[in-house]
Amino acid sequence: MVVADLHVHTTRSDGSLTLDALPAAAADAGVEVVAVTDHDRLQPALDGAVTTRDGVTVVHGIELRVDAGEQRLDLLGYGVEPTDALRAECARIQRDRRERGRAIIDCVEDRLGRSLPVEPRAGLGRPHIARAIAEVSEYSVQGAFDDLIGDDCPCYVSRDVPGFERGRELLADACGLVGLAHPFRYPDTDAALARCGELDAVERWYPYDRPVDTDRLDAAIERHDLVPTGGSDAHDDRLGVAGLDGTAWARVRGAVAGDGRPRSV
Repeated sequence: MVVADLHVHTTRSDGSLTLDALPAAAADAGVEVVAVTDHDRLQPALDGAVTTRDGVTVVHGIELRVDAGEQRLDLLGYGVEPTDALRAECARIQRDRRERGRAIIDCVEDRLGRSLPVEPRAGLGRPHIARAIAEVSEYSVQGAFDDLIGDDCPCYVSRDVPGFERGRELLADACGLVGLAHPFRYPDTDAALARCGELDAVERWYPYDRPVDTDRLDAAIERHDLVPTGGSDAHDDRLGVAGLDGTAWARVRGAVAGDGRPRSV
């Protein structure tokens, strides 16, 4: 039974769920705990690392894209108490997102010969642009990624993200727990898991769309003494697709609250 879904996106980044609607969505899914982990963006409406909204425990989190050299990784920070440095980096990343979004939109509009119903803004991600493409063309959302804006596609524009060490340091100073998101979504899973030696946690439960080698992941958890986390990576209101049971959540909560022994704090 999923008690805690620790990977949820809201309209603050590329999710469709508002923060106000989150408690009802959690209740519908039978989930007691939700971590809001918007992309490269803090949630100013959350006034603490762990709070309660309409009976649901809400963890202030963040998902931060970093450049590990051999590939880009996503780090999850849990129990955010924002520092000036993290705020400044998030602001820089959002400026870059606006500029990148403008470049992608201009490219797509030029290729399609029509305007897209989307504007460059903070929090803009490729899913927003893909949905706009689907509204005005024959492309589906997935087709827009496959043919236009996905990695190595003609309208793809790379983002300027912090390096792994810089990103880890920013999160370590602001969060109770820092972990690696969805390790089996990267081109080189072994290289991604090797980075866990510098982290506190790794996402153990995740709704992959293909079989994964959980034995390899469990070995990394044991080798690096990691706290296992998990979540649905929800970009809509369907929570609890993956996550933690009560025992696993108790361990995460202890670490976020400072009762555990995370290496990054």
